[in-house]
Amino acid sequence: MIIERVLPTPEAHDLIELTTELADRELAGRVDDFEHRGEFPREVVRTLGRAGLLGLPFAEADGGGGQPYEVYLQVLEVLASRWLAVAEAVSVHTLSCYPVAEYGTSRQRKSLPEMLGGDLLGAYCLSEPQGGSDAAALTTRAVRDGDDLVVSGTKAWITHAAVADFYNVFCRTDGPGRDGVSCLLVPAGTAGVCPQPAERTMGLRSSPVAQVIFDDARVSSDQLVGEAGQGFAIAMSALAAGRLGIAACAVGLAQAALDHAVGHAREREQFGRRIIDLQGLGFMLADMATQVSAARAMTLAAARLRDAGRPYAIESAKAKLFATDVAMRVTVDAVQVLGGYGYVSDNPVERYLREAKVLQIVEGTNQIQRVVISRALARG
Repeated sequence: MIIERVLPTPEAHDLIELTTELADRELAGRVDDFEHRGEFPREVVRTLGRAGLLGLPFAEADGGGGQPYEVYLQVLEVLASRWLAVAEAVSVHTLSCYPVAEYGTSRQRKSLPEMLGGDLLGAYCLSEPQGGSDAAALTTRAVRDGDDLVVSGTKAWITHAAVADFYNVFCRTDGPGRDGVSCLLVPAGTAGVCPQPAERTMGLRSSPVAQVIFDDARVSSDQLVGEAGQGFAIAMSALAAGRLGIAACAVGLAQAALDHAVGHAREREQFGRRIIDLQGLGFMLADMATQVSAARAMTLAAARLRDAGRPYAIESAKAKLFATDVAMRVTVDAVQVLGGYGYVSDNPVERYLREAKVLQIVEGTNQIQRVVISRALARG
């Protein structure tokens, strides 16, 4: 389906065209093979970095693309419509670059060109085995020893575990609660950084997710990002932006499912008619299309608030909640439109359905988004 996009500049139009060309050439024909083998497409991500797609929302002075967030999100949407794991890799990498780009020292920022160019891949280590949603209660600790910090603890559900070149580790450097949390930039080769075997996931099988154990991993104290005790604020600020990335991925996935369902319904005939001309099914597709458009509009509206420098965290939570729920509903309905054909792994809608579920969980479950939104309503 052709999507009518309103983009802010001719450069942005060219960027979407470039992304579409790369996605068709580098992603669409390879996703099934990598998903079947459960292999992370590191070279594909590196290719996107060389094309300038990994640093789009960051400053050009740092090696980024200097693009508005609304443009970056539409690039993510295109990627997700071809291969969700790759789009999620871009989103997670952007999340992982954010602390250094926004809070890093001049020395730390010297690594940004390599990060944003794709030579260095990042991972974001916030969740723990006993605490995902309650981030302020994390227990991974960094203890000062001379000029170093020694990190001990376990992080869970870490995307890019074992393939990342650097980890943003949120750890406790002081007392309990959010004020005791700091952010450390830990190179992957640091002794004591121990990624565990990848989880066997329902979907996104080409995206490695695993625990990472920090066994007295020693890093220099100048690897502290921002001030000591500022880690929780950094994490929440990063997640407000990152949730929009997940929302855009959800829109792209839902659009792919819708397109496939519509294509099937135009060709499939029953009772002497195309099934798209049967009112019950046609109305189902109409609802799917409407939901996808609404999710896209909500996501881009929140991004424009961010681009304008206005508060957007609550609108980000709404967009993430709505778009990922839409992706779940639309992929379920796409399977239904295809009937038995949608239930076999030879058909991509079966994969879309498995992939949609995780989007309701990552970067804050949709229950947490409802908590965020309802608390904002209570505050007035």
